[in-house]
Amino acid sequence: MDLDDIAARLGVPVEEVDRVHRLAGDLPSAPLPDRADAPAILDRLAVRPDDAAEIMAGWPDPDSPLWTPELRWLLDRSIALVRADLGGHGWLPPGPALPRDRGPAWRHLYAYTYLGLVDVARGYHREHGIPDAVSWVTLADLGRNLAIDRRMNREGWPVMQSWLTLHVRGGLYELGRLQHHRGDSALSLHIPESGPLTPEAVDASLDAARAFFPRHFPDERYPAFSCGSWLLDPQLREYLPDDSNIVRFQRRFELEPYAGPEEGLDADVEALRFVFRTLTTPLDRLPRRTALQRAIVDHLRAGGHWHWRRGSFPM
Repeated sequence: MDLDDIAARLGVPVEEVDRVHRLAGDLPSAPLPDRADAPAILDRLAVRPDDAAEIMAGWPDPDSPLWTPELRWLLDRSIALVRADLGGHGWLPPGPALPRDRGPAWRHLYAYTYLGLVDVARGYHREHGIPDAVSWVTLADLGRNLAIDRRMNREGWPVMQSWLTLHVRGGLYELGRLQHHRGDSALSLHIPESGPLTPEAVDASLDAARAFFPRHFPDERYPAFSCGSWLLDPQLREYLPDDSNIVRFQRRFELEPYAGPEEGLDADVEALRFVFRTLTTPLDRLPRRTALQRAIVDHLRAGGHWHWRRGSFPM
């Protein structure tokens, strides 16, 4: 099969198949877990039973009629592509977004990619002395994201499939309430969907990071924590009380001057994605149970827009 044929069979632009071919080349892939071991691994990765059942139903057995030659090629090369950047911390799409209504093999191809890299990631963690408990809680973001994608009626995965390559390359670690993303000059903070963003929980996570990274990555120096998010938009203070967790989180940061829309990111879309887990529900049908939900909806209905802001504070 040539690249044009693979792209046609996958229903994606040939440029995206060519990118996978260029980045993966002839580099080694990694095997998936044995089918018999997969249910226990999916459980360790916090994959819900409904998502786990779909993944097992589409498992890439050698004789599975679900796995066409082009799908097997993409699975093998996407694993190789991500594995080649082990230790990296940049944004890395593992392959093209696929038409996900064509069955579990298509829907979960990049979940299988992730599963093929779990042992690779854990080996990298062991080389850096990272406790197994941190490895598993970090890698369990797979289950969280699959559940969110299901709630979003499959709208969320094209972003999530790239996000999750950070975890299996050793670029990101979940330490308590926050996820900490290695970078060139700062530790970037991410806020998973895992409970209230209380000052005490944030403080505990920051303290854990201050000990974790010098211990496990002693050659890297991080003078600051940073964050880029619509959650740092000062306009939220017009809607939320001063003692809200979000406002208190904002006040930790010295914001950079606003330089216009972030390239490739629409803050309005990201606010809807994270607050409501939908991108298609009309504003007048969205829930208004929390102050944050009311803030997002009222601001957009008034013709306003949210802004992606960046900030930092000393580590």
